Amino acid sequence: AWGPTVHIHSRLFHFIGFLFFIAFSQSVFAKLSVLACEPEWAALVTEIGGKHVQVFSATTARQDPHQIQARPSLIAKARRADMIACSGAGLEAGWLPVLLRKSANPKIQAGKPGHFLATDHVQLLGKVMDDATNIHAAGNPHVHFDPVRVLSIATALANTLSAIDADNKGAYRMNLERFKASWEIAMQDWKQSAKALTGRSVIVHHDSWIYLLQWLQIEQVATLEPKHGVPPSSSYLAELLDLVRSQPADMIIRSGYEDERPSQWLSDKSGIPVVSIPFSVSDYQNPGELKRWVDTVIAKLLQGKS
Repeated sequence: AWGPTVHIHSRLFHFIGFLFFIAFSQSVFAKLSVLACEPEWAALVTEIGGKHVQVFSATTARQDPHQIQARPSLIAKARRADMIACSGAGLEAGWLPVLLRKSANPKIQAGKPGHFLATDHVQLLGKVMDDATNIHAAGNPHVHFDPVRVLSIATALANTLSAIDADNKGAYRMNLERFKASWEIAMQDWKQSAKALTGRSVIVHHDSWIYLLQWLQIEQVATLEPKHGVPPSSSYLAELLDLVRSQPADMIIRSGYEDERPSQWLSDKSGIPVVSIPFSVSDYQNPGELKRWVDTVIAKLLQGKS
């Protein structure tokens, strides 16, 4: 009489044990969920986190990171995230606070280990001390254009990942050292290939390129925007045309998401070529994409020079 009951209980015991094993395995092997505000930081998290992270970027290289909506899908991603990785310095001021508040996720709030801002870990250029309305008042946030600063940010990112996920600290350290070794070699190659750009002068659409231009020793002579984020008027463009006639520039730089009409108008009137440069990586989940993106940036600048 006990036989069938014992058999059923045995199967039930094994089934419960199997479910426990599955739950345990998922908790052990679960990836760290990281929400990046921009694809450059998603790419860097991919480099340092490797197989231990699952990364999602809130924006693409063809979107203005200043102008993003905290849409429901992003709020849902933030609610489940173990960490956010953003630029900071006010770049996401129009949408990140809303995203954090509506997510109600304590892990990623300001001051928590899962709240990572790249600009907290490097010295910023372009601070504006007397203009609270300037969108770069805290300093220029586009630090991903400086390979030297990217190295410092990578180290800080590895420290943050290690603090959140101590079990995989060794892997993050190993990935960091691998990235640094490869990046430093690439930096030497970029400097060598970009020697022809030293001393050149450019006009930019938005003041996004300050770190890149400083690193390559290129002079910025004018900005198409009369003020950060403000489209140029026809009278302002006419003033710029007078300027470049007396002080010629070698090229006009704009990103892929910026309005092409102002730069094209000035180019048509002055003969200065326009160079459209991708603002960030196109595939943040592909290791090595950061290097390929910088390769493209340097190549575009060299094409514009010629």
